Amino acid sequence: MRPTILFPLFGSISSLRGIGPRLAPLYKRLCGEHIVDLLWHLPVGVVDRSYSPQLKYAEKDRIVTLTLTVKEHNPPRKRGLPYRIVLADDTSQVVINYFNVKGDYLTKLYPAKKKVVVSGFLERYRANWSMSHPDYVLPPERAADIPRFEPVYPMTEGIGSKMLRKTIEQALAKLPGLPEWHDPHLMMREKWPKWKEALLAAHTPAAPLNEDGDTQRNFIRRLAYDELLADQLALAVIRRHYREGGGRPLPGTGVLQKKLIASLPFQFTNGQRASISEISADMKVPKRMLRLLQGDVGSGKTIVALVAMLQAVESGVQAALMAPTEILAKQHHARLSGFLAPLGIDIGLLVGKSRGGDQQAVIEKLADGSLKLVVGTHALFQDDVTFKDLGLAVVDEQHRFGVNQRLQLSDKGRGVDILVMTATPIPRTLTLTAYGDMDVSRLSDKPAGRQAIDTRLIDMGRLDEVIEGVKRQIAKGARAYWVCPLVEESETSDLAAVTERANLLAGRLGKGNVGLVHGQMPTDAKDRVMAAFASGEIKVLVATTVIEVGVDVSQATLMIVEHAERFGLAQLHQLRGRVGRSAEKSNCLLMYHGPLGEMAKARLKMLRETEDGFRIAEEDLRLRGPGELLGKKQSGQQEFRMADLSRHQDLLGMAADDAKLILTRDPKLDDARGQALRILLYLFERDAAVPLLRAG
Repeated sequence: MRPTILFPLFGSISSLRGIGPRLAPLYKRLCGEHIVDLLWHLPVGVVDRSYSPQLKYAEKDRIVTLTLTVKEHNPPRKRGLPYRIVLADDTSQVVINYFNVKGDYLTKLYPAKKKVVVSGFLERYRANWSMSHPDYVLPPERAADIPRFEPVYPMTEGIGSKMLRKTIEQALAKLPGLPEWHDPHLMMREKWPKWKEALLAAHTPAAPLNEDGDTQRNFIRRLAYDELLADQLALAVIRRHYREGGGRPLPGTGVLQKKLIASLPFQFTNGQRASISEISADMKVPKRMLRLLQGDVGSGKTIVALVAMLQAVESGVQAALMAPTEILAKQHHARLSGFLAPLGIDIGLLVGKSRGGDQQAVIEKLADGSLKLVVGTHALFQDDVTFKDLGLAVVDEQHRFGVNQRLQLSDKGRGVDILVMTATPIPRTLTLTAYGDMDVSRLSDKPAGRQAIDTRLIDMGRLDEVIEGVKRQIAKGARAYWVCPLVEESETSDLAAVTERANLLAGRLGKGNVGLVHGQMPTDAKDRVMAAFASGEIKVLVATTVIEVGVDVSQATLMIVEHAERFGLAQLHQLRGRVGRSAEKSNCLLMYHGPLGEMAKARLKMLRETEDGFRIAEEDLRLRGPGELLGKKQSGQQEFRMADLSRHQDLLGMAADDAKLILTRDPKLDDARGQALRILLYLFERDAAVPLLRAG
């Protein structure tokens, strides 16, 4: 249960003044539904209203705050014209313009012959000063209500900037004085303020951010470190819980593994051998394994996982492989069945919520232990699925499952070893935050016989040439992906809609040769189209990025990506990885609409230079930051609200080291600093770790 000192911060935003049923959903979309979410919604800039010149000496095109006398009102003579008010100081005059104002609002706001203080954007219109819809208009006695330096927040439609600032001010008024969780020596060395002081200062800058950079950075770095420490501390607790709690050795005999290796038509790469050795060593000790198998596209993760699953079977327990989608689960099942056939071992398949005859039979065999291996979706971990003795859980495409879901996996067995896999190359910095509770194995080399993918950049103006090239290739039996970024026409975008492109290609290549998949299609419909593509019934698969991960058609040798300049590096690399999965020569055409910006040029140049996913991921982090790289909003991963991993990598390393040291000195976080750190965990909603502290 959350500490009582934090109760005010975790109240609903709708409990604040002025936030009713209409506004509450807008705030939820903008930042979240709790008051604490407003605290993490930091300014992205500052409006400087301190410039207060006389009009004669003012600079144009900047924000000014002026004390002026109202000279005259000029209402519009016909519709569509502005309402003009003339104001002046001792040196010149300015015309204030308003559009679509009704009633006597302006005559009250600008009383004739009286002085007012006006703050807004001053510009020149012909030879005269002009200002439209000032941000502030107040009588001189209330001039202090105009902030000299006004924070600028990320916005959403339906919430005005002044309303948002007032709401955040209400949230800041609820800040409690929390006990300090940082070591005093660290605070002194980094010159960090206390938490409450830092948060207040971050929301009320005393100067433009670029002029007071050091001070502002200190506030933000303090808050970023708080969040990173909470994250690393939670991951360290989870790691300790898994590694030290209730494991059992699964040594295997090597019999099934040797049979499998002897039956394979290929040799393992050095990376595969090293990863198999690391995983096997983990499974042999009486501690629970929690390991990440990180491999680039086509690096051979699945066969490594199968060797581990066979070690589990040799040890007398069951093993399960969970995939994020039905189609990926079915692909894994088909591939693993082929590998296991020479060994005479069955592997079950469990997908979806339906419980037909085949599915029910799998459930019964898992319960009585007669089925040792199974592949499935989340259906594997539903309440009505029980295992006789689950010893190893393999999770594919781990970036789609969050830390809290990892905590639930062991509920299906006793001391379950966990191996998670991702085909998304992740920089080492982000690996520490996303998978800091795990040991990491990397597959950095491709299986023998794979050819380099020929990657080329082609202007969208050559679309007809590309279509003709595809036509020639499919006539020779090739299969191609054609990726578009949108599903339907948008008035604000010139990107080709995937449905429109599919129709065009069907007309040019033959209707029976072209299939279409996108995210808005029902799962069954997508599976049918993808199955037709895998079998060769369809030659060209037109798609959105739903094919980015988990579609494996080794016969596909051509990838076309439209408007490649709009995609991130890592995403383009994942798309390219759908081809080049056999010994056949593959090509990737990145079509762009020029002229290209500098960042787009850098991304596309990098793709031409290398197929090393880890090098590409590091460059993507440098160019774009971490958010899009992990896709955290869609994945269940914890999204960082204060920390920016592209700027705070040094803080991340400090936080990881500090978390380990803290738990070494105070394993249950029982002393004074430990209790403060528990508050920190709750504050940043890493509270899944707290019950594990109590459990030891």
